[in-house]
Amino acid sequence: MIVLAGFIYRNCTRSGWTDPYPAYEEACAFEEESESGTVTDYLSTLKQLYTAGYATSLISLITAVIIFTCFRKFHCTRNYIHINLFVSFILRASAVFIKDAVLFADETQDHCLMSTVACKSAVSFFQFCILSNYFWLLVEGLYLQTLLALTFVSHRKYFWCYFLIGWGVPSVVLILWVLTRQFYDNRGCWDDTDNMNIWWIIKGPITTSLFANIIIFLNVIRILVQKLKSPGVGGNDTSHFMRLAKSTLFLIPLFGMHYTLFAFLPENTGEIIRFYIELGLGSFQGFVVALLYCFLNGEVQAELRRRLWTWKTQSHLSPGKKRRVTVTQIMMHDSSQTQTDVCNGHITAV
Repeated sequence: MIVLAGFIYRNCTRSGWTDPYPAYEEACAFEEESESGTVTDYLSTLKQLYTAGYATSLISLITAVIIFTCFRKFHCTRNYIHINLFVSFILRASAVFIKDAVLFADETQDHCLMSTVACKSAVSFFQFCILSNYFWLLVEGLYLQTLLALTFVSHRKYFWCYFLIGWGVPSVVLILWVLTRQFYDNRGCWDDTDNMNIWWIIKGPITTSLFANIIIFLNVIRILVQKLKSPGVGGNDTSHFMRLAKSTLFLIPLFGMHYTLFAFLPENTGEIIRFYIELGLGSFQGFVVALLYCFLNGEVQAELRRRLWTWKTQSHLSPGKKRRVTVTQIMMHDSSQTQTDVCNGHITAV
């Protein structure tokens, strides 16, 4: 007998009627509906979490970019790299909001069946932002290693190499991925990972950059240990290298290391844990990076306090007194400038 969904059956036997089958819940799809509701609640909670995370990251990153851009004291190669890293995080957060707005603008429409230029463009832009974000994290690691290993090298001339790594490599990878999807797997909105051969065009470079950062992290630790054990390291140098070690230990683990947990696993492995780590916790990564690179930086805090004190002082003085106070401030500032400048080649202290 063929059992149709939505129907309940009973057999008549010599002993009487059998129990109804299938179960009411199964015949009426109550279990599926319940599971669907659970999945919907889970996805809704996850979306609220990563929306809050990316919004927090956007605000903090934009503020950090303004600080590094407006103050000439912070104009140097290292902070230019920081700015590009912040911009990549800003683009990543913006791409998430754009992709959600395009794909889920109509709740009644199944986005899996969509195949428009707008949704494909949104997904492509999202993939580019993810790629550029991971490669600028790699650039930060490369610069840090170069800073420690090659002390007397002009880092400014290498900035364009870093720029090409951070923006150029992701552009080439994205073009290759878009052309492959267009000619060999032009289905839906390109947001699926069913064809793993094509998906590895995106996943491969990201995984490579992550493992390169792990190697850089281990090498940086090795260099720091060697320098700290050096017999020629004095008191001031020891405190400087301790700052380097502290900064390294805080910053390097932020370079997308959470992604390596699932780098070589199938995409459907541990989906709930994967989503919460990559989307939930990962959405706050930009905020943490801005916090450590900018807001908790001693030089940034000192400069902001100095500017705030200057503005408060001048706002309470008459125009005639302002010039005398300003000259006095400049003289005091020049005589007491003993702290290490952010742009003299040293790593940012946390």
